[in-house]
Amino acid sequence: MKINKKNFTTGVIAKAQCDPGKNQAVFYDAKTPGLGLRVTGAGVKSFIFETRLNGKTLRRPLWSELHIRDHEKIIQAGGAPRIRSKKLTEPGSLAALSTIRLVDLTPELVTEWAKVEAVTLPPRARLALRLLRAFLNWCSRHSAYKAIVTGDAAQSRDARESLGKAKVKHDVLQREQLPAWFDAVKQAQNPVIAAYLQTLLLTGARREEIACLRWQDIDFQWNSVTINDKVEDFRIIPLTPYVSDILDFLPRRNRWVFSSPGAESGRLTDPSIAHRKACAIAGLNLTLHGLRRYFASLCEWIEYPAGIAAQIQGHKPQGVREQNYIRRPLDLLRMWHVKIESWILEQAGINFVSEQTGLKIVKQK
Repeated sequence: MKINKKNFTTGVIAKAQCDPGKNQAVFYDAKTPGLGLRVTGAGVKSFIFETRLNGKTLRRPLWSELHIRDHEKIIQAGGAPRIRSKKLTEPGSLAALSTIRLVDLTPELVTEWAKVEAVTLPPRARLALRLLRAFLNWCSRHSAYKAIVTGDAAQSRDARESLGKAKVKHDVLQREQLPAWFDAVKQAQNPVIAAYLQTLLLTGARREEIACLRWQDIDFQWNSVTINDKVEDFRIIPLTPYVSDILDFLPRRNRWVFSSPGAESGRLTDPSIAHRKACAIAGLNLTLHGLRRYFASLCEWIEYPAGIAAQIQGHKPQGVREQNYIRRPLDLLRMWHVKIESWILEQAGINFVSEQTGLKIVKQK
């Protein structure tokens, strides 16, 4: 199969489009081996670096899918049709800088950009500045690009001060709010999203860790879940009875546990929209990370060891003893994790009988 290659110019990149009915198209540069341009059906464009080893394609393994998506979203020009809405996409925070050549990008320009963005949405602009800094640092480490970037362009102190410091978030699900939250989540029209949100709460995991679960990661026989970990390569946590029950009823459309036929990746990518709707129904103001924060605070209620929650949630061990001496087996984690799940369900007033443990939760009157 012959691959069409062209010299990447501003005009060529601007005109590159995905064929109708296709999810994506990849174009390759004629000068730089391995440099490609990926264009999605929605018009989102991103550069990729590709090579082959033993007949297999390799692409930038140190950049996670979520990290790449953040870069794509923050630089998008906007104006493209949304998949599930009549509204058009909005320009990313860095779209205003996209027309400037890297060699012309200076700390002064970044500072002026920051002052403008600080007026609208500072949190998003702070993320954009971090991503810009990461991108420029990456360029400066590669000989093909270090000559055309100003390494300190995104290191401007004035830019950081204009955007301000991120505030510590305190949103957390309260014990008395559990019935309202579960009732609202279960009303979601999409059962996959309802299962995802409940799993997120009952495992205390990071949102993307759960969204990326594959069926091969779920062991229904030995009741375990293998999670791709942010700190370690992976961690194994218990598959608790209630979570096992709701996952077992999900459709097996593809390799993803929380599948989404309409998404390009085949899985859930932005469950926060559905969660905000559920919270609006329940009268709550809560982020997805607030669910993880709630799981971590449970030790105050049921008096379980803090290190147990940390290991289940994938936090880095604290202290010499935790780092070097404590190795908790899965059975021990399961004992406490089942107690955590049982307590949450009891407070939520959920009727559930576990075939594994005989646990019975009866809705309170």
